[in-house]
Amino acid sequence: MNAGFLVLDKPEGITSHDLVARARRILGTRKIGHAGTLDPMASGVMVLGIESATRLLDYIMQGRKRYLATIKLGVLTSTDDREGEVIETSPVDSDSIERATTALKSMTGVIDQVPSSVSAIKVNGKRAYQRVRDGEKIELKARKVEIFKIDILNVRSDEIDVDITCSAGTYIRSIARDVGGHLISLRRIEASPFTIEDSGDIEPSALIPAATAIAKVLPIRKLSDNEVSALSFGKQISTSGSAESSIAAISPRGDLVAVIKDDGDVATPKAVFATREGAD
Repeated sequence: MNAGFLVLDKPEGITSHDLVARARRILGTRKIGHAGTLDPMASGVMVLGIESATRLLDYIMQGRKRYLATIKLGVLTSTDDREGEVIETSPVDSDSIERATTALKSMTGVIDQVPSSVSAIKVNGKRAYQRVRDGEKIELKARKVEIFKIDILNVRSDEIDVDITCSAGTYIRSIARDVGGHLISLRRIEASPFTIEDSGDIEPSALIPAATAIAKVLPIRKLSDNEVSALSFGKQISTSGSAESSIAAISPRGDLVAVIKDDGDVATPKAVFATREGAD
């Protein structure tokens, strides 16, 4: 099995773990990771790293995200989405709708957001959602996230359709909660550098090469044959003269050899992907 990335369109009704398990079965490998999960009720872009590409997932998952969501006003739930128990209701009228839309528009920029109590954030080594399932009451600390854009697409009697572009780590459920409602639909259409148009089937032919993917998020350096050989042995090469903390080092034939970092007059490999036998 070659290394690379799969961009999938996760359907509603299955967990992200289910999708990873399906990919492992079809592709015949257990070495698969993901660049961020989606809740069972959510659909859309899910990026899987296959084989050695799993070591690049940290670079991929830091990109901005874009979601299409529908918020139902006047009903708060235990999970901040339609799958939770109703914990509070309130009437919805033109004033409450206006307050909600005004609140949504005010959220752009860097904000302090309290994650949903059923998020995957670990609290003393245990996922928050598991603690809630075990009957614990927890309060998570606010985290800084960035909302780049919120477009209000449609407003109905008690529902608002929104298009949200945000930083990694933003909880759309929390946005719904903070404007007085809960999520009834969520679709991720972008997990930068990938969009829903990049999605395909779970099959080897759909793999996006590691070099192609990483070049979308890191600056690249074209290597000589001698530099490929040196990096494949974990040796330093001459500096790239870049201020970037990570650089994708690409062989003359277009393969990802390593991720390197400039350190004074030399460039040091942070992670090596070319084997000695596979070096050019």
